[in-house]
Amino acid sequence: MRTIPQILNDSKTIAIVGLSNKPDRASFGVAEYLQGQGYRILPVNPAYAGDEILGEKVYASLQEAADAMAPSGTRIDIVDCFRKSEDIPPLARDAIAIRAGCLWMQLEIENQAAADLARAAGLDVVMNHCLKIEHRKLNA
Repeated sequence: MRTIPQILNDSKTIAIVGLSNKPDRASFGVAEYLQGQGYRILPVNPAYAGDEILGEKVYASLQEAADAMAPSGTRIDIVDCFRKSEDIPPLARDAIAIRAGCLWMQLEIENQAAADLARAAGLDVVMNHCLKIEHRKLNA
């Protein structure tokens, strides 16, 4: 398993599941920060599918986002989850299906069953950590 700094250094494309279009939401702030740091963000939120958030098309599902990236050979490196802990197992299965590199659960989000499933499939797993905070620590 890679460390958080290794995951951040190795990654380029981050699917943000549950990204809101509201600037006061944590998901928006994290996505905006990551985009500013050079990461490609892929918004995933069925409520906004087909719209744009931060200049990026919003996808209804991880599979739809992965399919859209496939022709360019772009892989989703991190699946960043802004969903309730109980909503994570299906996202873990989706992350496995699209061959993501890492399942990342934001602050206060933990689901051991989902983590075990993802790890067993070879994904790195991070629980209860904020991507923005971890990236800032790395570059402090």
